Amino acid sequence: MKKYLAEMVGTMVLVLMGCGVAVSLGCDPVSNIPAVVGTACAFGLAVVAMAYTIGGISGCHINPAITLGCLIAKRISAKDACMYIIFQVIGAFIGSAILYLLTTNSGLEGTGANALQQGVEVTGGLIAEIVFTCVFVLVVLGATAKTNGATNNFAGLAIGLSLILVHLVCIRYTGTSVNPARSIAPAIFEGGDALNQLWIFIVGPFVGAALAAVIWMVIDPICCCKCKKEKEEKEEKED
Repeated sequence: MKKYLAEMVGTMVLVLMGCGVAVSLGCDPVSNIPAVVGTACAFGLAVVAMAYTIGGISGCHINPAITLGCLIAKRISAKDACMYIIFQVIGAFIGSAILYLLTTNSGLEGTGANALQQGVEVTGGLIAEIVFTCVFVLVVLGATAKTNGATNNFAGLAIGLSLILVHLVCIRYTGTSVNPARSIAPAIFEGGDALNQLWIFIVGPFVGAALAAVIWMVIDPICCCKCKKEKEEKEEKED
């Protein structure tokens, strides 16, 4: 249960800090470039902070797309994957609720929800979410691989920096989700286009995560075999 609660807390912090900065700075990818940089850094730094806070407890997925990628790559059981995703969404709602209370009592609007940006069509947005989630989840799988001893101690930093990079590129297209939980909760509070387009920010990241897992299993099958064996041994002990 502790690892599920850790995922809830971690996702709550990610949404509160990342979306909170986006709202506070008035993130507009066309007219407010400093706010774009600030928002990208906020999401990346939140991941770094949580990686070194709860990484030893749950692995710090704080993202259903990462959890799906780990499930396909045989790093987590189906039961744990389902519970992780449930608690991640709960954490996102808590973070969004706190942010909503802050903004509505401070003269600010919005909860940092994702939506297609000016001039971006549905196809373009979907492609962006698939591609950039694939890149992000691939970094996560590689940085945390048991066969990659060179980066394991700095995995949290590598993952956080990659998320900053992904945001800097993708914000102009979709506001950058690459995380269904991060999109679901703010969209519920904000409504409008964010809610109507929510399916893009669920389907895109999940497809991207699945692609990343397949790519990883092809380029590092040894790691996947080790993970599968360890998972089976752990399940046998639990039984």
